[in-house]
Amino acid sequence: MTDATLTQDVSRRDFLYVAPAGMLGVAALHAAWPLVDQMNPSADVLSATAPLTVDLTAIAPGQQVIFKWRAMPIFVVRRTEALVEDLKSPSLLAQLRDPQSEAIQQPSYARNWSRSVHAEFLVLVGVCTHLQCIPAFSPERGSLLAATPGGYLCHCHGSKYDLAGRVFKGVPAPLNLPVPPHHFPDGNTLVIGENPAGETFDLSQVQQL
Repeated sequence: MTDATLTQDVSRRDFLYVAPAGMLGVAALHAAWPLVDQMNPSADVLSATAPLTVDLTAIAPGQQVIFKWRAMPIFVVRRTEALVEDLKSPSLLAQLRDPQSEAIQQPSYARNWSRSVHAEFLVLVGVCTHLQCIPAFSPERGSLLAATPGGYLCHCHGSKYDLAGRVFKGVPAPLNLPVPPHHFPDGNTLVIGENPAGETFDLSQVQQL
């Protein structure tokens, strides 16, 4: 993917990060997340933990956008049909540490083969489960390992995740990337930080953040 800046129509509490593919990996603990301050928010808004509402129509197929919620980067990826099909590849699953998401790193409604409510959209906490660096979006096939689908590469210590946030074997990170509470009130809207009706998941329940 080429670098792109996406202007997002979000609520007044929302903050948009744009993730140029392959450019987020740096060795510093807090890698660069260029903040696009859409609304010139005040300090109290910056510290808010309220849910974020995202207009999904502005995210192109194959693109990742990064939002800030509860002081954490939240990756939102619109996966193409090809990327979704790759998630079920037996050769990929054989290289993953927890391919069936058995560890509690996601809510029950995202404990499935795509780790999402809707397979097209991936929603992750973008913090490596090794030492909390920010993994770089690397969706090109073969960019992580030869002949494998792309995903995420943490440049701090080499941990790798697929495009469902599932960690590869043989890397320092012990667990899949967490999936935050989220739901889709309609086909064009994502709410980050709020569960579907009847669910009570919170990130405090994950094994490791």
